[in-house]
Amino acid sequence: MTEQNSLAFANVQATLGGDNLQAHAAEIHGLLTGLICSGFDFEDEGYFAIVNDLFNNGEPLSKPCKMLVKSLFGDIWQNVLDEHFSFQLLLPDDDESIVERSTALGAWVQGYNLGFGLQQKNKTKLSEEVDEIIKDFADIANLSNDLDEDEETEQAYFEIAEYVRISSLLCFAELGAKPSQKEADQAIH
Repeated sequence: MTEQNSLAFANVQATLGGDNLQAHAAEIHGLLTGLICSGFDFEDEGYFAIVNDLFNNGEPLSKPCKMLVKSLFGDIWQNVLDEHFSFQLLLPDDDESIVERSTALGAWVQGYNLGFGLQQKNKTKLSEEVDEIIKDFADIANLSNDLDEDEETEQAYFEIAEYVRISSLLCFAELGAKPSQKEADQAIH
């Protein structure tokens, strides 16, 4: 299995579930993205302690889970730094039900807001644009899962997911701690 396939939603969820973590793959990806987009340093491995505390009752992750979380962290960095905007949210495939996908999107946004808040708690005031994004994300996290399987709901889901993706990149552009060129090269390779 290639690293990219191992970072597919279903594979990440299976690894986490097999380790009995009380976490949703989308939520952990959102948490890591929120940390990164709000200024978490590339070299800081403190994200392991955060994941342990939030999703594993403070216990260390198993080696497979720790490697998975490290891979996710590196993949997020690689994609937010990509000039072609290749960053994507870790969500179920389009063939899954709209309820499952919207639940995952809500979990992703909740994780993002948590990571963002943990990183920003002692920082300066946010710009008006970033503040509005965080408020929008809080609203998105609280959307109802009472959804119809129809074209209108599908379209709304895709528009919201794209808004979240682009807004995350905007937050990173404003607040992200850009790594040195050497660190950026490590993230990309």
